[in-house]
Amino acid sequence: MAAKKLLSTEILRFYQGLSPDFPMPDGVSVMHPYGEPEVWKAVKQFYQKFYADHHSRVILFGINPGRFGAGVTGVPFTDPIRLEKICGVPNPFEKRFELSSEFIYEVVEAWGGADAFFGRFFVSALSPLGFLREGKNLNYYDDKVLCREATPFILDCVRRQKQMCGGEDVAFCLGEGTNYKFFTRLNAAHGLFRKIIPLPHPRWVMQYRRKSKQSFVQLYVRRLREQEL
Repeated sequence: MAAKKLLSTEILRFYQGLSPDFPMPDGVSVMHPYGEPEVWKAVKQFYQKFYADHHSRVILFGINPGRFGAGVTGVPFTDPIRLEKICGVPNPFEKRFELSSEFIYEVVEAWGGADAFFGRFFVSALSPLGFLREGKNLNYYDDKVLCREATPFILDCVRRQKQMCGGEDVAFCLGEGTNYKFFTRLNAAHGLFRKIIPLPHPRWVMQYRRKSKQSFVQLYVRRLREQEL
């Protein structure tokens, strides 16, 4: 009987095999950083450091990568600064910060650090690849044609991530608005998870509730801890 593959191996295979084979609307392009050698080197180091085991993970699904976070590093909600300073993965990328990454890594620290957090959670997105229009980030749901065409791709990615992370029956949705509505409709149609728990999106917190940031960090930790009980 063949030995079970490490989770890091499964994750890397997943990212390496991403192929958006659906038509893009006019003026929309896809961000696919995993074909870049420097990005792939950093991605391999990150997942081999934190996911080289056989333990299950609870998945946190964001929307889709942005051009200053995972669009640069290949690691969701992780800008080059946090990738190097907190995750211990040296990288050649321009050291500029990204708001969502700043918030997520405050949650990581509040949880107990990168080893403890990534040992329990897998941070991803409904679409693991991001989209651009006129050089600016585009959420998959902000273009009706893109949303329709991308849905089979998103469904396949969610299913594959659930399977490789151990089939946990609860998932978190980062975003309480459109991302959550889309995810709950997808879940109702396909029975992906028993329960989807919404959390305020990190960028919303940092743009509109920054003075209350610590209360939202604690909200995240509290909701995540509830799944440990």
